[in-house]
Amino acid sequence: MSDEDEPVRLHAFKGYGIELEYMIVDRDSLAVRPIADRLFVDDAGAQRNEVERGLFGWSNELVMHVIEVKNQRPITSLAMLPDAFHDEVQQINKRLAAHHARLMPTAMHPWMDPLAETRLWPHDNGPIYQAYDRIFDTKGHGWANLQSMHINLPFAGDAEFARLHAAIRLILPILPALAASSPVADGALTGWADYRMRVYWDNASQFPSISGMVVPETITSREAYEQRILAPMYRDIASQDPDGVLRHEWLNSRGAIARFDRNAIEIRVVDTQECPRADIAVAAAACAAVRTLYRESTAPLVAQQEVTTAALAGMLEACIRDGESAVISHAPYLALLGYPGDECSAHQLWRHLIDAMRRDDSLHMAVWSEPLETYLEQGSLSTRIRRAAGDKPGRTRLKAVYEELCDCLEQNRMFTGL
Repeated sequence: MSDEDEPVRLHAFKGYGIELEYMIVDRDSLAVRPIADRLFVDDAGAQRNEVERGLFGWSNELVMHVIEVKNQRPITSLAMLPDAFHDEVQQINKRLAAHHARLMPTAMHPWMDPLAETRLWPHDNGPIYQAYDRIFDTKGHGWANLQSMHINLPFAGDAEFARLHAAIRLILPILPALAASSPVADGALTGWADYRMRVYWDNASQFPSISGMVVPETITSREAYEQRILAPMYRDIASQDPDGVLRHEWLNSRGAIARFDRNAIEIRVVDTQECPRADIAVAAAACAAVRTLYRESTAPLVAQQEVTTAALAGMLEACIRDGESAVISHAPYLALLGYPGDECSAHQLWRHLIDAMRRDDSLHMAVWSEPLETYLEQGSLSTRIRRAAGDKPGRTRLKAVYEELCDCLEQNRMFTGL
């Protein structure tokens, strides 16, 4: 790679990249509408796969009913993003109104039938999506019905990479307890707080090296990452991908992946919330917790790296299933996060971490106060959706709940029930 091709190297926490995925639905019925490509036609009528709007960009995803919105360049403060993302949502909704459609938030459509309704993106990058479909059969919830927020945190060099990777690895298991928003699928409550992550966990199960235990293994350098993470999955999939179409870093399906192409680690276990204010508040809480560990404020790096992947994966599964009610009983883990006890609920742990945010004047707590207080007082969005839906919701009740969620997205306000 030449110096001109080398991606910009930002030091840890000197920039942030956020990607938000939304589904396109009919304005009346809320059925998925596979019309994302209609948003990507330029003034000359040519089909594209992205729209550039200054700092922000819109891009396609695997399926035609999902669109991604992102800040295209790292931004120095997350506090700059909630209103700006909301402006992008409003612009997209204005364009979708001509097609009698709108954006729906949360991590899963509540009654989509992916076998019948999946339409893959057929334009630029089509061969990539076709390869995924051929190898993994993407017409299932774990591929076609999931929306998430990706948080990109930069690093400069192996030392920063090792510290950032270790910190993210410890916070990753408890993120679904804060961010779960997908309790409903196939028209019914699933019994999982974060069903998106439940189906995501198994979406590449025929090649275990691709997702591992979802929680990434301890890795201390780029060279080690390429040898232990990337090489095995490239080798394992080679017979199914002889042309190397999927031989890229993004094939890795762990919950946090290294993106050496942009010198960042991308966190993938966070469900999309009801509005950008909530999304970026979750990102701020996650980043604050990661930064505390990165700075070794509560535990040295070597101690952080010693926690086993299996132990962390067990915590992640509990948080995916039970959300903020999950019990964390790994005393050494809690000590690493500075929690003064041997056992707690994930909700109590997040209260501890959010209280620590309040003591740091640099974290713009006033911006995140209402969204995070909503979580602390009323539970995760998944819990609020379950409460609003009732024990055995029918289609009419679910439609009312998700119409209100669409309104929350349009108005950038929190969901507190019907």
